[in-house]
Amino acid sequence: MQSSLGFSSYYTKHIKTLAHITSSLYKLFSKDIVFEITKERRDSYERIKHELNNAPVLSLPDFELPIKFYRYSACSQGLGAALHQRQIVDGEPREGDICYISRKLKDSKARYGATQTECLCLVWALEKLHYYLEGVVFEVYTGCTALNSLLNMKTTNRHMLRWKIAIQKYRGNMTIRHKKGKRHTNSDGLRRWPLDNVKSNPAYDLKVAAKIPIYFMQK
Repeated sequence: MQSSLGFSSYYTKHIKTLAHITSSLYKLFSKDIVFEITKERRDSYERIKHELNNAPVLSLPDFELPIKFYRYSACSQGLGAALHQRQIVDGEPREGDICYISRKLKDSKARYGATQTECLCLVWALEKLHYYLEGVVFEVYTGCTALNSLLNMKTTNRHMLRWKIAIQKYRGNMTIRHKKGKRHTNSDGLRRWPLDNVKSNPAYDLKVAAKIPIYFMQK
């Protein structure tokens, strides 16, 4: 619940009266309150999910704008990514949210070290979102400080070599920036409860994944 509220709080500026909607849920964490999911709290939680999946939270990308913000998060539980873009809405700059993707990790990959998992997440997300990112300038925000140097170092590790080749075509347009993990509340919630990597997951197939933002924009 705390992670879900943290995820939604990242989009405070995009959801009208978010503080009012979540007030009953935050009371659950008071010391003298019994943790009980009442109808009011359940309705509040469903309202948050509805708001996160409808405009103006999610928007279509504007390919005339040069900068895209791409944030991702990884752990042994799964991978998560959120694609953003700075847009002008009603004459004011706003960071528009394009789409979210997540997946669980199989046992073998769940045993990767923290830095390897971050690299895996970056490659996976680039592959899934390539139709947005190819040919445009974008930034990658990661909580892993070693990722930049790791991608530039010489290695004989077969996984790292394959990942470096996959990332290479983006290097001219991609800038990797560090951002503390606790500030990744948007993608952090995705990787904590990732979707299974099966055909029912929209991110499983690139052709289906390409329809994600359009699907969310429909009413």
